[in-house]
Amino acid sequence: MRRFLPKFMQTPAGAMTAFVVLVVLAASCAQFFGDRTEKASIERVVGPAGALRVDDGGTGGVPIVFVHSFAGSKSHWAGQLAEFRKTRRAVALDLRGHGQSERPAGGDYAIESLATDIAAVADGLDLHRFVLVGHSLGGAASIAYAAAHPERVAALVLVGAPTRMPPAQARQIIGALQADYDKVMLEFVNELLAGAQPPVDKQLRGEMTSVPRDAGLSLIRAIFEFDPVPALDAYRGPKFAIVTPHDDTPNDLHRIVPGLPYKLIGGTSHWPHMDNPAEFNRILHEFLASAG
Repeated sequence: MRRFLPKFMQTPAGAMTAFVVLVVLAASCAQFFGDRTEKASIERVVGPAGALRVDDGGTGGVPIVFVHSFAGSKSHWAGQLAEFRKTRRAVALDLRGHGQSERPAGGDYAIESLATDIAAVADGLDLHRFVLVGHSLGGAASIAYAAAHPERVAALVLVGAPTRMPPAQARQIIGALQADYDKVMLEFVNELLAGAQPPVDKQLRGEMTSVPRDAGLSLIRAIFEFDPVPALDAYRGPKFAIVTPHDDTPNDLHRIVPGLPYKLIGGTSHWPHMDNPAEFNRILHEFLASAG
């Protein structure tokens, strides 16, 4: 065996030097390939309004697709991706005009159009049947997708999903936003972030105020115009709502849709999956186990 080694390795000192070099090289390779693995999970999918960025990872089980809220991104689901990738494939996307995804050239932010972003991701990643989890704006888009493609949604989970606002109230809010967008948006942000953990508060304030005025108005109009109840009725599969005190009024979905089961998480902002990921994940695990 000794004769097959290079000459410098045939002495004790040389062998020790070679060992150290191999350890360093192994560590460097592990770091290199680890970085490649992490970066490879960020996919680019061609969407109907431009490129969509997707965080895809994990194997096994029925996949889960997570859809973020107004001004959000796939990063909102970091606590869920890390948890659920232990046992199954988990995906989070940036909707058009959010995160790293391209803005729609024509400014189309209709809820039904956002649902086509979900469809593009499902098709692009070959997700034939999956659990769909949507928060707020993403909840509305998820309802629209589930109504259009019920055979592909194994279960639907809604987190603080909005209901349709009465037209007169919607016009009043849009008018106020048009008159002083920054002031009115700050009031909404302050209200929705009550109860947020400091790091979450800091992140979300930066995101909410970074949305361009035209895109923000288009998104809010889209939310006001979409009626989720008929679409939710059209989806007959397992469905579940996770709500916070911010979303627990007589007009919220779990109050007006008969038979919609829900769990309330107290002590958080409108973003319970970010403020209390452990409790959120526990509740989601329980629902998925019961839904099969």
